[in-house]
Amino acid sequence: MSQKNLEEANENISKVIYQAILNPHLDKEMLVQFCEGSKQNGFAGLCTCLSHLSIARERLGSKSCTKLISVIAFPFGFIPTYNKLKEAEYAIESGAEELDIVPNYFALKEGNIELFAEEINQLSELGIPVRVIIDGDILLTSSKLSLAINASIDAGATGIQIGNGFGPSITKMQVQEVSKMIKNRCSIKAVGGIKTFDQAIDMIEAGSTYIGTSFGFEITQAQKNKE
Repeated sequence: MSQKNLEEANENISKVIYQAILNPHLDKEMLVQFCEGSKQNGFAGLCTCLSHLSIARERLGSKSCTKLISVIAFPFGFIPTYNKLKEAEYAIESGAEELDIVPNYFALKEGNIELFAEEINQLSELGIPVRVIIDGDILLTSSKLSLAINASIDAGATGIQIGNGFGPSITKMQVQEVSKMIKNRCSIKAVGGIKTFDQAIDMIEAGSTYIGTSFGFEITQAQKNKE
């Protein structure tokens, strides 16, 4: 855990929040409201899908402290590397500043760590930071977790995301376990069932750098209510 991260979170939780905008049923008005709210709250990042990037980039503007992140091959990663690269190139052209990618879990499962890492390396060489999404429901209980983390970092990933927002909520113990494996080599984003200010602080205390959540506005309001 970074003491600086914890101090920042306790002072202003917005600085560690990556607001997720991944609801497929949003209309344009709601999307714009989320973007404007994220910018006004000073969230660390706003994470959305390819089809929303152009609108999000326009609403955030070019000088926002809120980074624009695009998911790639989300949520399962069931597409060839060529298609992931095309998605990533489109995301960059549309103004994305970071990529949250779903890796090749099949290659990892089959023990083909070279293929798993090579895909991440190709995406990392496109010129913007890449965060690898580790499936919290499967890999966090797998003997291949350490292998996946080490291969991702060695391949050029600048961050690891624990959980994808599906399945059980991420736990403090899981974050602590991953933090020990990462050993301060890259950032950590905890995702999954984080809906309250206290939950967010727990994840930061456990070693997470950032919080990925759809409840960023509720969390920041809860902090303001405590003041």
